[in-house]
Amino acid sequence: MSIGILILSLLILVLHVIQHTFNMLPEQVMFGLRVVGISALLVYGWNQKKLPTWILIAMIVGVMIGYDFPHIAIKLDVLSKIFLKLIKTIIAPLIFATLVVGIAGHSNLKQVGRIAWKSIVYFYSATTLALFIGLAAINFSGAGKGIVLPENIEQEKLEGSKQTWQEMVLHIFPENIAKSISEGQVLQVVIFSIIFGISLAMLSDRIKRPMLEFSESLAETMFKFTNIVMYFAPIGVGGAIAYTVGKMGIGVLLNGIYLVLTLYGALLGFVFLVLIPIAFMARLNIRNLFKVVAEPFTLAFATASSESALPKALKNMELYGVPRKIVSFVMPLGYSFNLDGTTLYLSLASIFVAQACGVDLSIGQQLFIVFTLMITSKGVAGVPRASFVILLGTIATFSHLGLKEWPLYIILGIDALMDMARTSVNVMGNCVASAIVARWEGELDDKKMNSKNVLGNAYDESNN
Repeated sequence: MSIGILILSLLILVLHVIQHTFNMLPEQVMFGLRVVGISALLVYGWNQKKLPTWILIAMIVGVMIGYDFPHIAIKLDVLSKIFLKLIKTIIAPLIFATLVVGIAGHSNLKQVGRIAWKSIVYFYSATTLALFIGLAAINFSGAGKGIVLPENIEQEKLEGSKQTWQEMVLHIFPENIAKSISEGQVLQVVIFSIIFGISLAMLSDRIKRPMLEFSESLAETMFKFTNIVMYFAPIGVGGAIAYTVGKMGIGVLLNGIYLVLTLYGALLGFVFLVLIPIAFMARLNIRNLFKVVAEPFTLAFATASSESALPKALKNMELYGVPRKIVSFVMPLGYSFNLDGTTLYLSLASIFVAQACGVDLSIGQQLFIVFTLMITSKGVAGVPRASFVILLGTIATFSHLGLKEWPLYIILGIDALMDMARTSVNVMGNCVASAIVARWEGELDDKKMNSKNVLGNAYDESNN
């Protein structure tokens, strides 16, 4: 029954989009259908009583508002900004607390080192596979071929500057942790937290115990903080989607729709050709894995920010059976080094630019560009559109090959749609990574992983 209601609502949404484009039905009929569709969605949400369901409902309603009332929709961006601001207050203390507990909470640093190198090996293996899948997809589809420079394209200005490799390396290390937190420099916070955790682990138990207990208490507090903020998630997500649709419309999407389809197809290929086979080989319960990943995946997709998904991803992977000392180390580290979706997107977008400019790059040149992008993209997962800024700066660096900036403005028009997809795959990849490393360490709780109610008490209210 509930699935039927959801399908009915989605069909009405599709009809709504068709009507907005071709104006086939009387407005009174469409108004009635909208009322039926939204009512059906609310009934479905009331029956399900799950946060991912309400986020989905908010997304669909946001699309309708964006199409019908763009002048109102463009003012709803404030709702998404409120939500993201609240989420950003969580990230730095949560990363600090979980990393410190993950490192100093170990009985010895040898295990920390072992987990670190296993994580790095997995991260770079996965992102390299993502890179090659992205290259294969864009070369196969040729999405950028035949595109000409639009006459009246709005060239939105973004700050993108060339950086030397010395500047890139220096940018990794914090000079002022308060500044790093205020600027949202995730990688710098990670580096500080790792060094702090190692330093704490080297102290005697008497001295380190108070700080370790403080970090554990801080982590639990931030998880509870997250649960409160999540009640606002559907409103924030609905506002974000309404704003995006109201501002962009559908016309600007047409030039880049082929690229969007290529990216979504490539990301699906990565999930089914890489993530699922790896999970299968590691003897993970894939069905329960999808259950625990569903909510952080949905949040990341809707907000285009990994930050919004991090707290839930950490908590849900613990419920899946990954020990806190592992997930609290692997997950934040993965936010800087395991950007599967972003790596795949950058390989697609860079070659799309070359194809649009009529530049025939050799395989070696393509690999050099995308490997450069992969390195410079570390630490951007938490920031919406940051990867676009990096892409802009890197394309300028390779302008001597004939690459121009104008195709990037076509990408800019559809970047929100692509950002949602690549960010959600980033989150999924990091969830899988934490489970894989736990399996390699022999510490994955199979009883929790195979539990019929794997989410435990997280959704008790849905079972009443």
